[in-house]
Parts: sequence; C-alpha cells; structure tokens
Amino acid sequence: MKAGRQAAAGPPELPVRSIHHLEDVMGTVVTIDVYTTDATGGEDASRQLATARALLQRADAVFSTWQPHSPVSRLRRGEITCAQAPAEVSEVLEQCAVARELSGGWFDPWAMPGGIDPTGYVKGWAAQRALGAFRASGVCGAIVNAAGDIASFGDLGGGKLFRAGIADPFSPGRLAEVVYLSRAIATSGTYERGNHLIDPRSGRPAARVASASVTGPDLGLADALATAVAVAGETGLDLIEALDGYEALIIAFDGRRRWTENFPFAPHAALPLSPSVSGSGEVAPVG
Repeated sequence: MKAGRQAAAGPPELPVRSIHHLEDVMGTVVTIDVYTTDATGGEDASRQLATARALLQRADAVFSTWQPHSPVSRLRRGEITCAQAPAEVSEVLEQCAVARELSGGWFDPWAMPGGIDPTGYVKGWAAQRALGAFRASGVCGAIVNAAGDIASFGDLGGGKLFRAGIADPFSPGRLAEVVYLSRAIATSGTYERGNHLIDPRSGRPAARVASASVTGPDLGLADALATAVAVAGETGLDLIEALDGYEALIIAFDGRRRWTENFPFAPHAALPLSPSVSGSGEVAPVG
C-alpha cells in the first residue's frame, strides 16, 4: 500500500498587532481597539484612528443635549430649524423616524421631555461611523465600544471570533451571558443610570425588564431598539423577531430570560477571569 502524501502546511499565521485607544467624549469613555496583521496596516490604522476620534468629537459637538450651544440644544429650544442645523442632524432624525416605525413607537425621540432628543440613537450611530474609519488593508478587525454598546467588524486574526459578555443587571460586575460578536450589540436597562428610560406613550420613566440586549448589523439601530425593548418588555421581542439580521435577549425583573430564535450565545468558558461586559461600559474583545 502506498503511503498517502503528507498534507502541505498552510501559510504561517501572521502576528497580530493591536492599537488600543480611550477617547473621552459624549460624557463617557469610548474604547477603540484595532487589530492589524502587518506593519503597514498598523501605520494606516494609526492615521485612521485620528479620523475616528474626529468623528466622535464631531457627533458630541453637534448632538449634545448638555452643551447649551450645540445645534441640537438650540433646535430643542426652537432657536434654529432642522434645515438650519448641520446636515448630520437631518440624517440622524431620518434614521430615528425609521427606528420609531420599526419599534412600533416604543422608541420615539419626539416624545421625550424637553423636546426632541435623539440621544438613544446617536451614541450607537457615532460609534458605527467611527468604526467605518478603519479600512486599511492590513486591518483584520476592529471594535468601537461606546460605554457598553459595541460596533465591530472582522476578527482577532486567524478566524478567532470576538466575544463579549452581557452584564448581569442584578450584579453588574458579573456576567449574565456571553455572545459571539460579529457586528454590533447594544444593551439597555436601568441598573446603572436609574430611571432614565422614558415610555413615549406616557412621557414618564418606565422599564418593563431589567435588561434588554439587541445584536445586529448597525449599532445605531441596535441602540435604539435596545431602548425600545427595555421599555416595551416581552412585547418588544416580537418586534425584533420580525427584523432581518437583528436578535434580542431580555432579562426580566424576576431573573427570567427570553430571547429571539437566533440570538448569538457563546459559551461562558470562552471568557478569561477578567471578562468583557456589555452594558457596563467595560467592553473589550475576547478571543
């Protein structure tokens, strides 16, 4: 019998380099992690990091409801019209209208106290735009984490998927679940910031579940939908189930969990002792 040929060895796995950056913006810290497989890609990624930072700071300057002279603050006071505001404002409000329709009205920036407030969409939108700055040929993956809401693409190199944990709303230093992270995840709840979620139908603070997480291809929409599901409760799962590419998990106040059919659970054992946590502002990639 002839001996079979020895399988040819595949190309050597390229070393992965990383860039880690913290940006103080939007009243929080946005974490940016970029993974490259060659020195040239790393140089390009460093230049593109400046673009990503500028996009985040621009979003804060335009949309901040805390800065009295921002275009959105002036719009809320009726000092300018939408047509007089920067072009990004019309873009975001158009997408907010789409999110309002897709959420069955549970997300509605026009129903917020004090006037229109797109904050529930803007943080995810800004992180998604910042992620788009990284298109160097040597970049194999990147993550932009805006206080627990994450936009990502690619992987850690060699097909190693990103994974992230979802905070336990009853003990935020612990994990409730772990997910495979392919694009975006947003988590909403009242366990850290108190009763800041507003029911658009009553105009009063309300949350019908302890935590709601939504995954999908776009972080702006996932952010808005997570807010909607946290306010709507179990009803919100049916809304997410009807959307292509989006999945949701809710944790009720009694600890029960429900999720849509294809929610991307990953094994808890995949995480190290210092896990990344979604929804707590301490998210980082895990290979």
